[in-house]
Amino acid sequence: MRQAKTVSDENTSQAVTEKRILLLGTGAIAHRHAEHFSVLPGCRLVAACDIDAERARTFAQMHRIDYAFGDLDAAIAWGGFDAAVNATPDGVHRETTLKLIAAGKPVFCEKPLALNFADASGMTEAAEAAGLVNMVNLTYRNAHAVQTARRMVEAGAIGTIRHVSASYLQSWLTAGHWGDWRVDERWLWRLSSAHGSKGVLGDIGIHILDFLMFATGLDISSLGARMKTFDKAEGGAIGAYTLDVNDSVAMTVEMSNGALGVVHMTRFATGKLNDLDLTIHGDKGALRIWADHENSRLEACLGTDVETQTWRPVDCPPTPKNADRFVIALLSGENGEPDFRRAAKVQKLLDLCFVSHAEGRVLPVD
Repeated sequence: MRQAKTVSDENTSQAVTEKRILLLGTGAIAHRHAEHFSVLPGCRLVAACDIDAERARTFAQMHRIDYAFGDLDAAIAWGGFDAAVNATPDGVHRETTLKLIAAGKPVFCEKPLALNFADASGMTEAAEAAGLVNMVNLTYRNAHAVQTARRMVEAGAIGTIRHVSASYLQSWLTAGHWGDWRVDERWLWRLSSAHGSKGVLGDIGIHILDFLMFATGLDISSLGARMKTFDKAEGGAIGAYTLDVNDSVAMTVEMSNGALGVVHMTRFATGKLNDLDLTIHGDKGALRIWADHENSRLEACLGTDVETQTWRPVDCPPTPKNADRFVIALLSGENGEPDFRRAAKVQKLLDLCFVSHAEGRVLPVD
């Protein structure tokens, strides 16, 4: 592990216009963050940190990052960074983020913000009380189509929303496009509650619920959820991984304006790769959005096309990615979206889904 250098007066002056970033956690998702933040103007990756010090060193060398730490406390004591990207496992987001907030560091946290609403709410209150920039990487806000759809809804293009249909469909339990889940811990942990997983609901449900609410500009006022866990291995386990979390979830929702809708997600969507679909039906028109990790598209049924059910493509201008928004927030001092409060709101919905399933009833969202 490299020793921290003394920050020179030149570097201190540079940090006024170029924010120094610590990347906390050096697993698979961290490589994407490193690639993106390393080319963003207005910031510079200065350190990597991981409880596996050797992995942190290797990661730092791979991405040409000057410093590596095997302990967050040591990185904070060094202090040569202005903000942090938290790419640690879900179960330690709360502990690590609160340490960073206590040290006065803005945080860009991977989703989910926390494992439950109480923890997410506490993190939100801590960041806001400290007056720090705080954001969560709900990645599908990066989709050009959902940003354009939101602007069209706000402009009244489809009138009053009356019905919505949303889904997030993956198939890595039935196809090998992302590798063999039976032997790869990257996927096995997502099937085991003992390893911190909340199932498909916690993994991708957070995305589709945010996708739905952001595009419509509406909150969810009540929900009902059904979950299913399928047998996937003899004895329900593979090695140390007990395969006990939900694989498929189906929800009914009522939006804050009274519109009804359905939301579903699964890892058993054979024939699908990684597809988010959202249709928004208004009393004057409709929008249909599709997105995956890299691309998105938008279609609209408007005006006289409503009479013939004709859908036409809509041009969607590029939108900044969440990482870009975080750097803009750091430089401007004005918090970006999606923030901790938004992630906590979605986490509350996820928590209620478990209660709804267990009690077999529709629940209001207070």
